[in-house]
Amino acid sequence: MSVPETSHPARYWHALDDGRIQCDVCPRECHLRDGQRGFCFVRMREGDEIVLTTYGRSSGFCIDPIEKKPLNHFYPGSSVLSFGTAGCNLGCKFCQNWDISKSREMDRLMDQASPEQLALAAQTYGCESVAFTYNDPTIFAEYAIDTAVACRERGVHTVAVTAGYIQGQARKDLYAVMDAANVDLKGFTEEFYQQLTGGHLQTVLDTLVYLKHETSVWFEITTLLIPGQNDGDDELRAMTRWILDELGPDVPLHFSAFHPDWRMQDVPSTPRETLIRARDIALETGLHFVYTGNVHHREGDTTYCPTCHGELIVRDWYDLRSYRLTADGRCPDCGTAIPGRFAAKPGHFGSRRIPVRLAR
Repeated sequence: MSVPETSHPARYWHALDDGRIQCDVCPRECHLRDGQRGFCFVRMREGDEIVLTTYGRSSGFCIDPIEKKPLNHFYPGSSVLSFGTAGCNLGCKFCQNWDISKSREMDRLMDQASPEQLALAAQTYGCESVAFTYNDPTIFAEYAIDTAVACRERGVHTVAVTAGYIQGQARKDLYAVMDAANVDLKGFTEEFYQQLTGGHLQTVLDTLVYLKHETSVWFEITTLLIPGQNDGDDELRAMTRWILDELGPDVPLHFSAFHPDWRMQDVPSTPRETLIRARDIALETGLHFVYTGNVHHREGDTTYCPTCHGELIVRDWYDLRSYRLTADGRCPDCGTAIPGRFAAKPGHFGSRRIPVRLAR
């Protein structure tokens, strides 16, 4: 049975002199006449306002390890209640969640939950956090913000898994209530962003700088390496140098392997050696915490002390095999404080993935 589409007032827009309304949530600044939808498809003009058509509705809920977001320095070993909606404000040709982010079928959003139900569910299932993921919380910012507020009231953290393509007041409001984020830095050239995502690089860099200097949000960065597109040594050196100069050496960076998908099925999967080479470049640049994803690579899964280089957290995919941080998040050998958010004891959720249905 189909769930009827619902409309929830959006918060980020203003009227234009020509009778259209401009959406202000992201740099696209879609100009809409009555009944028109923005590029993301889920923000629509309805009468004299813009509404969010996916508020309170999801493409599904799942309990994941926090390392899958990926976040390696945010309560390691804990579980996170993950969900997304539909639509996206970028047009990535390599999208690996295209069945959700490119969806134009609102009837697929069969699962419903209010912000309060989500917070209660996370608490009931023993999840440390709720993650807005699968598609970008930027486009359902009102739902994400309200959920984050409800979670905070119950002592549950919230995580934005995002491309960082957001601006202005929406950026400020979203990250004012987030505890952590993983930002996709998809490449490091404007050409890559324009041709393969339909967006612009500078906005993402602005978001990263904002997170670092204007918020207390813990954030990590992920770059999906696509053969022949964004995996050249010069680009990797430029990107990691920018991270070092603008964000500092302690922001964790994850290099993830591409697999053929969506509109780039003719491009081969990323070789494991490419991720190892990228990690070596980042470490040589001076970054302290560099990880590899979607491949089995023990060194690329392990957190090392940047001072004495001892193994602190050894992972096997999403399982913690060894955890040596002190209760206050320090190296037990030399006392170096490791940046991140750590509990006195690690979680033990492991690599499970548990789909759930929320009680109504």
